[in-house]
Amino acid sequence: MTMLDFTLQTDTGDMLALSSLRGKNVVLYFYPKDDTPGCTLESCELRDLFPRFAASDAVVLGISPDDVASHRKFKAKFHLPFTLLVDENHALAEALGLWVEKTFYGKKYMGVQRTTYIIGADGEVRHVFEKVNPAGHADEVMAFLAGGADAAQQARAGFDAAVAAAPKTAAKPVARKPVVKKPAKKAAKKVVKKVVKKVVKKVVKKVVKKVVKKVVKKAAKKPAKKPAKRPAHKK
Repeated sequence: MTMLDFTLQTDTGDMLALSSLRGKNVVLYFYPKDDTPGCTLESCELRDLFPRFAASDAVVLGISPDDVASHRKFKAKFHLPFTLLVDENHALAEALGLWVEKTFYGKKYMGVQRTTYIIGADGEVRHVFEKVNPAGHADEVMAFLAGGADAAQQARAGFDAAVAAAPKTAAKPVARKPVVKKPAKKAAKKVVKKVVKKVVKKVVKKVVKKVVKKVVKKAAKKPAKKPAKRPAHKK
């Protein structure tokens, strides 16, 4: 088995040495770029299974060439509970042979090959998932930690079969951050406006009624004026 060690900056700006995590299993996943569709899906699936990883005494680390500020934004946006590492200038990716030529709509460019390393408690690489499919990868990794390579293969085969059998109109997996319920401002504003209008109308009606009653009462008490006598015209 291969030993793997490095020291990189984290999303907090601190430095982390992989050797400091000896005694724990480490899931180190290399991904191309923060806040892009595939990377977001992969990261959010790992986030959703994070309690199970923690329960199995495994540490999850994400790594890409993005800087600290980008990692912080990505982590906060999707509430990622694990550490993201900065592979500045993709130096580590290059050293591991993960900085490769890619093609997108006929255009060639260099980028990180999506790869996940499972590192044992002794610091040795136990398994490498190459050319990772982000959809279903978290279950695949969890299966490996629980039952090894065969279990991981079965998890991947099961996921792929389920996707193939699903209706074509079925929605594709979408990474979403935890739903935080917020007040429906528009609806609340409408309700408040309606209540205020009703209260104002009631108050105005009451005030007008009171004023009218007072005027009528005052008019009733006031003696009626006698018609003024007209002076007699002399003949």
